[in-house]
Amino acid sequence: MKFEDLLLDIGGFGRFQIFILCILCFPRINLPMHFLLHNFLAATPSHHCAIPHQEAFVNLTMEEVLLISIPREPDGTFRSCEMFLQPQFHLLLNSSLQPENNSVMQHCQHGWVYDHSQFTSTISTQWDLVCEQRGLNQATATFFFVGVTMGAVVFGYLSDRFGRKAMLLLSLVCSVIFGMLSAASISYSMLAITRTLTGVALSGVSLIVLPLGMEWVDIQHRTLSGVLTSIFWSLGSMLLALVAYLVREWHWLLVAVTGPCLLSIVSLWWVPESARWLIANGKVKQAHRHLLRGARMNGRKDFAEDVPLTTYAQRIVLQWEYKKPGGNYSYISLFRTPVLRKISLCSGAVWFGVAFSYYGMSMKLTGFGLNVYLTQFVFGVIEIPAKVITYVLVNRIGRRQSQAWTLILTGLCIGVNVIIPKPFTSLRSVVAIVGKGFSEAAFTTVFLYTSELYPTVLRQNGMGYTSFVARLGGALAPLVFLLDEVWRSLPEVTYCGVAVCCGSVAFLLPETLNVHLPEGIEDIE
Repeated sequence: MKFEDLLLDIGGFGRFQIFILCILCFPRINLPMHFLLHNFLAATPSHHCAIPHQEAFVNLTMEEVLLISIPREPDGTFRSCEMFLQPQFHLLLNSSLQPENNSVMQHCQHGWVYDHSQFTSTISTQWDLVCEQRGLNQATATFFFVGVTMGAVVFGYLSDRFGRKAMLLLSLVCSVIFGMLSAASISYSMLAITRTLTGVALSGVSLIVLPLGMEWVDIQHRTLSGVLTSIFWSLGSMLLALVAYLVREWHWLLVAVTGPCLLSIVSLWWVPESARWLIANGKVKQAHRHLLRGARMNGRKDFAEDVPLTTYAQRIVLQWEYKKPGGNYSYISLFRTPVLRKISLCSGAVWFGVAFSYYGMSMKLTGFGLNVYLTQFVFGVIEIPAKVITYVLVNRIGRRQSQAWTLILTGLCIGVNVIIPKPFTSLRSVVAIVGKGFSEAAFTTVFLYTSELYPTVLRQNGMGYTSFVARLGGALAPLVFLLDEVWRSLPEVTYCGVAVCCGSVAFLLPETLNVHLPEGIEDIE
């Protein structure tokens, strides 16, 4: 007997399943508010070198002081990281006579002056993470995703060992603790450490929420539940734009995006442990209790306490035990058999490409003719129709084709924007928004697809491994922006190439449309 048969007996997609999915949407909303927080937490407003007061400046306006103290860019704006060695008073007579000799220039010696019209305070303005220290600013996002990477390994193993619900609760509690400590940071080092630990904790939420909900849903509604759950990521992305617009001081912004985790912790009380996991681990009585609860909520009155669900569950346990070569599995098990090895290598490459391109686009909110808040909001809005289209595509043309083409088209949109001239901001905005839609479609598909590729006994290990690879992509994505010092378009070309190559790898994966979830390794092989 398959576990899906039990789900059908109690109602595969009734009030019970909808209730679980709704509760699990609370932590889902909170995820992008941290994962995309770097756009506002570490935003760098326009700035220039601070000019020390001199007696010669007494009768000059601030604009004139800047004119003779700071060189201009070709577009007429003041440079951010250089100042003149000595005031160039001749520029008061003719400002177009900009010195071309670098020997009369130097790096900022007295700090920077920032434009606070858009951001009251960010970590960039707090610790002067600009110019030579620009790398540390971008590294803040990398530290967070390094934490998410480590958490993917830790929680992938722990949730298979100790259960989905217990580890989800642990990750939420740790997210609140480390999120609040981040808000209280008094140094860059403290912030880097606490953001890394926050990433570790939130990785558990990201990793467990989808499988926990999906393992209660029947095959016919598996795709629908995955897409509906992922829509709340988009709502969280839109909510982040609103919260960041209202809270422009970085300490309080961290508090504002961490607080909702408390609601998730409370609501988790009503979420049952995965019966699929309980049965796979021999905890038949607990699974029996949750299955009866689901049957009652779904109105299956033909079920009663004396229905021998325990007998069915024991038969499933015996079936799984018969299939298992050993009782314990680890990440090494993902590479021991040939078909599973191929799935693991290819899915890892796809996840890397999806995350690398998604976060590369999500952290580039300038250059499209919109302010950062509106860009963030529009990027969140476009994700919702992208998910709806994804739902149609994965059920019509299958998971494999959907995964491959959405990722390839993401890369092509990024590449097209490299060619479009900068003044064409409207056209660049449209291409970027379409590309963001494809990117989100690729992300939605890969979550659903991967959870269907691995057997139950290895599902969380598989999700942990692929999440680990994805977070490597997420950790590298913000650092790629530093390549613009080599060539202005090199970051976009890199994102484009990786997305197209990794999308092509998806063609090597098996199709899972309308296929029973595999329970043991033999089901895969």
